[in-house]
Amino acid sequence: MSYCTEWFCIEVVEFKGHENVRALHKTTLEITKEDYLTPRGDCIVGISANKSLRNFSSKFKELIRSKDSILYILLISELGSMDIIKCKGDPKLTYDDDTRIIIRKSDYIASNTACINSEKSAKDISRSLVYELKRGCKGVALFIVIRKPRA
Repeated sequence: MSYCTEWFCIEVVEFKGHENVRALHKTTLEITKEDYLTPRGDCIVGISANKSLRNFSSKFKELIRSKDSILYILLISELGSMDIIKCKGDPKLTYDDDTRIIIRKSDYIASNTACINSEKSAKDISRSLVYELKRGCKGVALFIVIRKPRA
């Protein structure tokens, strides 16, 4: 599901938690379409996502590729725990990956990069949210991109 206007766009990604959710990675956070998670995947907070970056709307991709774009990601579990992440878009973002959505604290860009210069990584998100996802709760991520007007 997506909703877009001239200056903002919202994408909704549904996913599931897993017993191996640890959310300890210091520089990234990931949601994946894959249906499994090993303990090694310490940046992953959700599996079995209903969409990947490739599935985001063309308007969302247009807005996120603006130098003036800001992305807010609202993560919510079905039990109500939540967290908000703020990061930036970039003209080099491709949104080509068909499996993974990765939020990065760095400015590294790959086909699976949703945003860069994030204020949070997996280790920084709410521990109550991580606990609920570790219990296998369902989750939703609202990706809200806005393009700031130029002065």
